[in-house]
Amino acid sequence: MAVLARTKCDDLERAWNDLPIAPQYEWLRRPETGLVLVRGRAGGTGGAFNLGEVTMTRCALRLTEGTTGFAFVLGRDQRHAELAAVFDALLQRADEVAAESRELVAQFEAMQARRRELKSRKAASTKVDFFAMARGTSPE
Repeated sequence: MAVLARTKCDDLERAWNDLPIAPQYEWLRRPETGLVLVRGRAGGTGGAFNLGEVTMTRCALRLTEGTTGFAFVLGRDQRHAELAAVFDALLQRADEVAAESRELVAQFEAMQARRRELKSRKAASTKVDFFAMARGTSPE
């Protein structure tokens, strides 16, 4: 579910359009947007504190054959939540559509890992090691 929530809506939309047959579903909970509290830790390991609130959209649906899908995505994109829930339900099936969906999620996960790696490399290239800097002396 986390991979689907972090996948860009455009990528999910392309995957939806590539499905041989669009699955039919009924809403258990239509997409709704609300606020959730985000907690943080100082330095990643310190005591937890309330960082702030962010918008989140959630929904739940059931495919006509009975599998249920859920989605919780950051932001207000209701279509993103809908598509994530559909693919969540497809992943729970025991047929070739589920196998294709698992391959698709693996591709999304690889794309996200590449983006994280690129972002990490860009951040690392701007790192300054202050202890290695030589102290300048005035020529006077």
